[in-house]
Amino acid sequence: MIDTLFHMVLVLAMPPLLLGVIGKTKAAFAGRVGAPFLQPYYDLSRLMRKGVVISDTTTWIFKAGPAVTLAATLFAALLVPLGKHAAPVSFEGDMILFAYLFALGRFFTTVAALDTGSSFEGMGAAREVTFSCLAEPALFFALITLTRLSGTMSLTPMLNHVTSPVWVAAGASLILLLAGLFVVLLAENCRIPFDDPNTHLELTMIHEVMVLDHSGPYFGCILYGAALKLYLLGALFVNIAVPFASGNAFVDWALFALSMLVLAVAIGVVESVMARLRLIRVPQLLVAAMILTAFSLVLVVR
Repeated sequence: MIDTLFHMVLVLAMPPLLLGVIGKTKAAFAGRVGAPFLQPYYDLSRLMRKGVVISDTTTWIFKAGPAVTLAATLFAALLVPLGKHAAPVSFEGDMILFAYLFALGRFFTTVAALDTGSSFEGMGAAREVTFSCLAEPALFFALITLTRLSGTMSLTPMLNHVTSPVWVAAGASLILLLAGLFVVLLAENCRIPFDDPNTHLELTMIHEVMVLDHSGPYFGCILYGAALKLYLLGALFVNIAVPFASGNAFVDWALFALSMLVLAVAIGVVESVMARLRLIRVPQLLVAAMILTAFSLVLVVR
């Protein structure tokens, strides 16, 4: 019961903090003070108090998009173990549901963008689904590799199986898996070098251009859902990269939270030192991630 409570508190409260840490890290690299760590919370609070402007050309799909996407992501949060603790919901095959809950959210985000009738948002939707077709196989190769190592298709025992002895036995495979998974994490969350969440140039946008017509609480749901998605994929990465468990529940929760903050700093560093890729280069990097995770599977089954 206590573990479930901690799980829900972290899932609901911590995701915006990751965005604040990323922003602060990028500001430090640029020689600026930057916005406060809690700025994403202030932005969400402000958006929830604002009014909504809805185009006359849209239908119920436009309104349902942010709600369904956020609901799907929240449900996915129940399937991912944080640290070495069991997830609130766990069953055989839940890894497939986890991946396709993200796909459901992406589907409603893209159809909500198409519902506006805007050529810019349609362009962003087309890019989003094109790149996701390359990111999803890399994610599935990573999950299948973990399935081969653990002998289960459930996320909780699968990720809890990754311990120090497993790293000693299959370290090369896990390194390739983490490299591909980190690329997927950046791509799925539209981070540099794939996309720039702070850009205002419509012709170069991917995710941001799809939500140009959303405002107020609808836009707040989209921003919070994006932060939550970053948190969940980050939790998947951290569970593999940090295979340590002290046996003390509170120490393990603290270690997991600290690891997530370190991951946010790492993302900020990557975004500070790398330039955004040209759009024609994005598929090449995603294919490279797919190859890395595929070779991690080959090393496990050979």
